[in-house]
Amino acid sequence: MTVELIERLTHRGLTVAIAESLTGGLLCAALTEVPGASAVIRGGVVAYATDLKASMLDVPHELLDAVGAVDADVALEMAAGVASKLGADIGISTTGVAGPEPQDGKAVGTVFIACVWGEKRVVEELSLSGTRNEIRSLTVHAALRMLASAVS
Repeated sequence: MTVELIERLTHRGLTVAIAESLTGGLLCAALTEVPGASAVIRGGVVAYATDLKASMLDVPHELLDAVGAVDADVALEMAAGVASKLGADIGISTTGVAGPEPQDGKAVGTVFIACVWGEKRVVEELSLSGTRNEIRSLTVHAALRMLASAVS
């Protein structure tokens, strides 16, 4: 799926920027494994700490204070912020709780992925189960599917 995604992005002349929290760079790594990805991947920001979501991705402090880092609106702001900061056509983000403990009142396995391109803003909430690594891997696969859908 990733090879076809990079080919489709290349064919359409679109660029992507990635903002990650719980996936810690895994989504960017999955995309950049493909030869030729440098034509479409602008870069990625791993904003694992909540304060970095504000300072590096322009997620409003007020939003983070009100809902915490694991929230649909935070995911959307992360995606929009990374696209703006890195000058990409599309921004995609991941935020959630991989475990082992709940965070911000959210259960382990609660994940939000978001994709922003042009005027379109899509966010999806996932309720995943499994080990920490399984939750992170499932999040990457879901984000790749979301990105593929955005450019289909």
